Amino acid sequence: MEWLNAHIAYWHWIVLGLALAGLEIFLPSFFVLWFGAAAVCVGLVLWVIPMSLTAQLLLWIVNSVVFVVLWHKLVSPRMRDRSLAGMSREAIIGQTGIVVQHYADSGRGRLKFPAPILGDDEWDYICEAKLASGDRVTVTEMSGNALIVRPKT
Repeated sequence: MEWLNAHIAYWHWIVLGLALAGLEIFLPSFFVLWFGAAAVCVGLVLWVIPMSLTAQLLLWIVNSVVFVVLWHKLVSPRMRDRSLAGMSREAIIGQTGIVVQHYADSGRGRLKFPAPILGDDEWDYICEAKLASGDRVTVTEMSGNALIVRPKT
């Protein structure tokens, strides 16, 4: 035990922390990262304040528990509620655009929004109603890469 107290340097903890954080690349859990962050914290504290190995391990355990609890209580629920799945649909439904090109025989055409939505200001659309260039339309649904629209009233 004395040998460990004398030979564990601050950089050992930092390397261990970086290795644990790097291990997260191969694990889908997003859990080992917090043990790595705690090890880096122990290395930084040890760089400033000399401690025994027991105190280092205790600090690592406490930091690990705090980081994991903070992750699960504060950050993880926000990520779950803000899932990216379906966000594009909500961003575009209800938007109003102007028909720039309409193919009367197919009920399809192109519309333009005043500002880019989801990275583009012109989109293909499908509409069962009769439209002409310059008509204002409202997006009601998405169908693949085309928008389902109805005339703006």
